[in-house]
Amino acid sequence: MTPEEIKNIAAAFQKSRILLSAIELDIFTTLDGHLLTSEDTAKKINADSRGTDRLMNALVASGFLRKTKNKFYNTEHASEFLVKGKPGYMGGLLHTNHLYQTWGTLTDAVRKGGTVRERDIDKRGNEWTDAFISAMHYRGMKQAKIIAMMIDLQNVKRMLDIGGGSGAFSIGFVNANKKIHSTVLDLPNVIPLTKQYVEKENLTDNFSYIEGDFNTTDFGSGYDLILLSAIVHMNSFEANKELVKKCAQSLNKNGQLIILDHIMNEDRTEPAGGALFAINMLVGTEHGDTYTESEMCSWFSDAGLSCVEKRETSFGISLILGKIL
Repeated sequence: MTPEEIKNIAAAFQKSRILLSAIELDIFTTLDGHLLTSEDTAKKINADSRGTDRLMNALVASGFLRKTKNKFYNTEHASEFLVKGKPGYMGGLLHTNHLYQTWGTLTDAVRKGGTVRERDIDKRGNEWTDAFISAMHYRGMKQAKIIAMMIDLQNVKRMLDIGGGSGAFSIGFVNANKKIHSTVLDLPNVIPLTKQYVEKENLTDNFSYIEGDFNTTDFGSGYDLILLSAIVHMNSFEANKELVKKCAQSLNKNGQLIILDHIMNEDRTEPAGGALFAINMLVGTEHGDTYTESEMCSWFSDAGLSCVEKRETSFGISLILGKIL
């Protein structure tokens, strides 16, 4: 690696911060359909005119805006993906902005061995929760269609989606098999958002809900499938061991438990996305981590589940399937 390449990695945050600040300030939405000076834009977003001008110039240099005769307008891609209300709006980038702030604490998190920030999602504002669920939904809806083709849903009548967020994976599974009834379990401040996403898909009759913390809330029983999507990385090894036992007790005979997450090699260095995500858990949680296939299979074995197989996806995470023995 050359000194120039090292310098580029060290400075990569600059372009990221320019884009995220523009999203935070609603610059792209403000410019939608308009040709505005930086001064006029500053008035609309309630910001300093010189600061706004320098930011907008940098957005031109970065390829997000165009400038002609001291007036700015969105590029085609900015208009399509970065304007609120558009079908392709990448609202999840608001969550990326929150992650940017959290990652700034990495040095202190390494010293401590866990997050130095307030973690409890119940204590965070609606803006953070909405952005987080939007980000998960944007990603999840695309992934759910693929996952639904990778697992056997033919005999699934009842499923439990633990920490289901927007319900994206349940929606994907129900669309693949309309006989499925999904129960989504999530926190009380998340479930109202889940219902909104489900209603937009006209699938209300296929869903029910449990409000609560998956570590303490009763799951009930009689499920043919339980999904842990993007859940185990939030917990410690021991907490996941107990969670998998709890899931196993709620499954019917021949029921399936599916973990969808980063699954690491035994050295914990591959896949690269999982190694980076372990850092995300370090700065954002007390005990969260990414885990190896052997660790996950040990949870299954302790819970009386067979560790059937690991299956790779095309989007950087994997699934591991367990069944009642």
